[in-house]
Amino acid sequence: MKNRKRQVVFIMTDTTRADMLGCYGNKDMITPNLDALAKNGVRFDRAYTCQPVCGPARSSIFTGLYPHSNGSITNSYPLGANVKTLGQRLSDNGIHSAYIGKWHLDGGDYFGLGVCPDGWDPDYWYDMKCYLDELSPNERLRSRKPETNKEPISESFTYAYRCTARALDFIDKYGDEDFFLTVSYDEPHDPCLCPEPYCSMYKDYEFPKAPNVWDTLEGKPFYQKLWAGDRVKSDRDALKIKPAYFLGCNSFADSQIGKVIDSVRIKCPDAVIIFTSDHGDALQSHCLGGKGAAMYDEIARVPLIVYGFDKDKVYSHPVSHISIVPTILEYMGIAVPKCLEGKSILPVFTDTGKRICDYVYTEFTRYEVDHDGFGGLQMMRAVFDGRYKLCIHLLDETDEFYDLESDPYEMKNLIYDETLKQQRNRLHDALIANMDATRDPYRGYQWECRKWRTDAPAPNYENHGFTRQRENEEYEPRQLDYSTGLEMESATRIKKVVK
Repeated sequence: MKNRKRQVVFIMTDTTRADMLGCYGNKDMITPNLDALAKNGVRFDRAYTCQPVCGPARSSIFTGLYPHSNGSITNSYPLGANVKTLGQRLSDNGIHSAYIGKWHLDGGDYFGLGVCPDGWDPDYWYDMKCYLDELSPNERLRSRKPETNKEPISESFTYAYRCTARALDFIDKYGDEDFFLTVSYDEPHDPCLCPEPYCSMYKDYEFPKAPNVWDTLEGKPFYQKLWAGDRVKSDRDALKIKPAYFLGCNSFADSQIGKVIDSVRIKCPDAVIIFTSDHGDALQSHCLGGKGAAMYDEIARVPLIVYGFDKDKVYSHPVSHISIVPTILEYMGIAVPKCLEGKSILPVFTDTGKRICDYVYTEFTRYEVDHDGFGGLQMMRAVFDGRYKLCIHLLDETDEFYDLESDPYEMKNLIYDETLKQQRNRLHDALIANMDATRDPYRGYQWECRKWRTDAPAPNYENHGFTRQRENEEYEPRQLDYSTGLEMESATRIKKVVK
């Protein structure tokens, strides 16, 4: 271990549910490369995104800060100017960092701006704007239509293929040095373009229906009922879930990932490989489609696989994307900054019985800012401890509380069940404490004063009365105390004004 090169290949896809991989239990899924990676590594059974939306999810993965802290609270919102990405932190410490693929963090709409951010190797920068710039106007149109799969298309036309080609080139050139390489596929996100045999691989396949496909959303938030629309009234017995292109593209993405894995194993045998996805997709569970302001497992639970340590192990405790940056920094031998909001999970790569995170947190502000759809503003904060899950919907009258041990499909909302009051309130207290600790700009008495929390403190104009300043001192001078004008002695303290 101590003589290994400092090399990490971080691979991610877009909209891959955990159960879209064979190694997570759905043996109908043709994902041999990721299944083999899990067999030879550690598979995390309860990994969660920080926000089930493309941009905000990535913002936490690559900054180690929650979306409410890094500024990218919704699609088309950029990271804050003083927020440092993992690439910046690594390159500033001598680690060659390259990012190939979908970025979604520069404030542009879906495709990005085509501009390499600080810290990443510009020779390998290849966001989706770069891809479109290579295409003719007609090819651009074809690249955005699922019907293009009927033509058929060549492998080389796809974004995944071109990302893979650049990744293989990077490995060829820099496999002997310390590096951090990200390969971020847009696939299997729609339009789900993929060549044969993948685009017809699931032509007649029906995705299995979990019991929550029949969820009537009784006792659930009003927002979810708007989201479900007429699906609640439809004949759920007759429903057939047949996302042929989506699942085919998922298997195609696995084949491309396999090329990268094979190259790494041959040319960089010291390299650690990490795979995850940004979020899942409801696929008709709870009568919902896509993703949104919910922490249902179909949407918020993601695959996470780590290769390079223990083999054929499963980690069953909850973990979060918020832990990725501190984990990689620790592995690279770089001090973890105070401002990061997650804990390194490096120890569990060799000790899968060790629990590190008591809770994981998921949030939602809005889906996107450039478009009006997908529900608009929906303020959600949620917490999960491995059994109980609490979701607070600030602008809705109904919050959610589930016991996944007795109700693994999250059908029965127990928010008013007084027999579980102690567990519910424990999670609520942890959630409020995390909002305070991370300086959540949306925190306030409204999150505490819920109808079901009969012992909540009375609303207070001062809230908790503390000031909490960011400790980002690796890149910024120490902040000054409002009360004295001198350097702060403690980042968290009662705010006082000198009279």
